[in-house]
Order: sequence, then C-alpha cells, then structure tokens
Amino acid sequence: MRNIPHDQDPHVPQVQAEHGPLVDHEALPQELQANPDLWWSKTRAYLQDPFSEFFGVFVMILFGDGVVAQVTLAEGKNGDYQSITWGWGLAVMLGVYVGGKSGGHLNPAVTFTNCLFRKFPWRKFPMMLVAQTLGAFCASGVVYANYKSAITLKEGGPNIRTVPGYSNTSTAGIFCTYPAPFLSRTGQFFSEFIASTILMFCIYALKDDGNIGAKELTPIALFFVIFGIGACFGWETGYAINLARDFGPRLMSFFLGYGHEVWSAGNYYFWIPMVAPFFGTAFGGFLYDVFIYTGESPINTPWMGFRRFTRLTKSEWSNTHA
Repeated sequence: MRNIPHDQDPHVPQVQAEHGPLVDHEALPQELQANPDLWWSKTRAYLQDPFSEFFGVFVMILFGDGVVAQVTLAEGKNGDYQSITWGWGLAVMLGVYVGGKSGGHLNPAVTFTNCLFRKFPWRKFPMMLVAQTLGAFCASGVVYANYKSAITLKEGGPNIRTVPGYSNTSTAGIFCTYPAPFLSRTGQFFSEFIASTILMFCIYALKDDGNIGAKELTPIALFFVIFGIGACFGWETGYAINLARDFGPRLMSFFLGYGHEVWSAGNYYFWIPMVAPFFGTAFGGFLYDVFIYTGESPINTPWMGFRRFTRLTKSEWSNTHA
C-alpha cells in the first residue's frame, strides 16, 4: 500500500502541507534510491514524522516547563500564573512550527483523534506516541539541568527533591501536573476531559476550510487556544491534556530523585493525564464533525461511521491509502 502524497491528501490534518515520512521505498526521490551513500537522507525521509514530533514536543516542553520553573523558583518575582498561561501558549505555537512537517500534533491524543476522524494512518500512531513522549522526557531533563542550582536552593539541599502535597518547598510541579487537593478522582478526570474536548474542537475548527479556517495562521491561533484553556480551565489540574507532555517529564522527575510520590500524589493522579485526554479529544472531534463539519469524515457516512464496527478489517481501519 502506498500513501497519497500529503500535498494531494485533504485528510491529513494540522499545520503543514508536507507529509512524506515513514513511506515505502518507491516514494523516495530517485537520487536517494540510487545512491547508497545518502543513508542518512533515506533514514530521515523514512522517520521524518517521529523526528518532527520529537523536536516539536522538545521545544514545547523547553518553553512550557521553563516558564513554570522560572515562576516557581523565583517565587513570583519573575512572573505569576498568567505568565505560565502565556508561556504555554507560546510553547505550543513554537512546537507546532518546529513539528509542522508531521502535522504538529505534539500530543498522542490529537494523533489518535486524527486517526479516528481524519484518516491519519493508524500504523504511524505508535511511533508518533513514542517520539512525542521521548521528546518531552528529554526536554524536561534540559530544563532540570538549567535550573538545578535554583531547585537545590529552593528545596533546601542537593539531595532533597519533593512533590506538591509533601512539602512547602516542592519543585516537582515544574515538570508535570498535580491536582488541587480538594478535587475528587471524578473531578480530576472531568477537568482534564473538558479541557481536552475544548482543545480538539477548536483544532478542528481552525483546520476546517469550510469554516473560516486559520490556514497558515493556525500555530498563532493555537497560541490563543492554549492560553484560553490555561487561563479559564487550568487551575485545578494544570491542564496537562497530553500524555506525552505529562508522563515524559514525570518519568524524568522520578529518575532525578523526586521519588515514588510523583506517582502516588493526588491519590495516584498520574494516570488521569494519560487517559482522560484520549476521551476528551475523541469527544471534541466527534462533536465538531457531527454538528459543523461537512468534509470527509466517518461521521458523514451512513450510520455516522458506526457501521465500521461491523467491518473490523485492515482495509477499513488502517487509513492507509492505496
């Protein structure tokens, strides 16, 4: 099976018009097929999607966790919560620009929903998820290295690393999200679900040329979407809305010595940002396609796409174009 070139495929979403990586050998330029010395060019062509997502998420976490670190460690002298919401909006915008060749998903839940509703190939989903999570993991290590001295000063010693709820000087919140102590498990899930639903609904609106559409201004528009979600819905759980963004840095903080509490804090909250965004983005995409979208989507087929569940075949579900 061979992919239609991205610039001819109206179904692959997000930001840029190129989408050639992870394709078969025949899709490579002839000079790459004929010249074995161009091995890196071939490798880069095959793996362009995961490379793009890795560095897109890497840049996003550098700026996102970086602004949280500055606000936390300076104890409000160099910013406040509004600074964090602006910083994360900027982080996502720049991440999308860097990761645009793969579509600039930056989020496994967004990739998953595009597989459901926009024919993004399912075969690419596992590699995208790994690349996104690894990008967040590595970038959080860079943020820690940059702020290590300040973290040590705030925590009270080089071997002291604490988590919110266990210390008044904790710094683990720089790297991943922790819920407000009054939230129940249901409240935690619902908060992440709502934010993820809003995110995906707005992404599909921005990418819908049958609507007003943001076209090449999509990254800038996403700046305001993320800022709005953070400013209006971010206080209770930190609006992770992204498995890669939360789990990658959380895993890094565990390795850096923050201890088992990174998993047990908030009544084992860690799994909520790993699960809720998938439900939220899928629901947001479903809502947009049901009530607004008129383009090609499973929703705009007989039985609103549910007939697919009676046809569990590769040709029906792989999203791989002939």
